Amino acid sequence: MFGIPGKQAVTITPKAAAQITKLMGSAGHAGLRIGIKKGGCAGMEYTMEYVDEADPNDEVVNQDGACVMIAPMAQMFLFGTEIDYETSLLESGFKFNNPNVTEACGCGESIKFDDSLA
Repeated sequence: MFGIPGKQAVTITPKAAAQITKLMGSAGHAGLRIGIKKGGCAGMEYTMEYVDEADPNDEVVNQDGACVMIAPMAQMFLFGTEIDYETSLLESGFKFNNPNVTEACGCGESIKFDDSLA
């Protein structure tokens, strides 16, 4: 929808692809849908949910065995994002390296985009 021909909407690191593939295999789902919703202290939050099939307007990215579907309303916010998976002593989880984010809260759960996108 908001893509550039020949360029994926998002990229997935090998660690993230392995984790997505593992989660989808154990849960028996086809992929992971990523979206954006209003909320949090900075104004917006990422959403993630298991899905069994893509909606007709989803942007579908298949990389290294991982299938990520981007909800239509989130496509312009996520274009150019790298999805990574990080593990530390205290936590592990997906990290979004998103060039469209202008601010993030201290807890890392909430983000803000340029007002021209929102």
